[in-house]
Amino acid sequence: MIGQLRTTVIDCPDPRALAGFYSELLGLPVVEEGSDDEWVVLGGPRGHQPRLAFQRALDLRAPAWPDPDRPQQFHLDVTVDDIETAEPAALALGARRLPGAGEGWRVYADPAGHPFCLCWD
Repeated sequence: MIGQLRTTVIDCPDPRALAGFYSELLGLPVVEEGSDDEWVVLGGPRGHQPRLAFQRALDLRAPAWPDPDRPQQFHLDVTVDDIETAEPAALALGARRLPGAGEGWRVYADPAGHPFCLCWD
């Protein structure tokens, strides 16, 4: 092993707003915020997992699932106990349902347009 994953960083136009969405979706607290609204981190202290950070990118071209000309760039798989409870809760936070589903997963977009999946066993 050369290193350990420290943080997954997501570019977005409004880091505070997208961090709020994922804080509610994943139950992760805000642990760091830049004074200039350029950077917000959720999770635990450095060296503790998971950590998810949001960095301002004003000219972001959001992914357009499943368009290969604007690919997803990254996605998160979020495990849920009950999809019928989790889906309306995610939608109420500002998620959008996207085309795509399979046995044990459905695709959504966060408020900034990044795809993520709700997964269940």
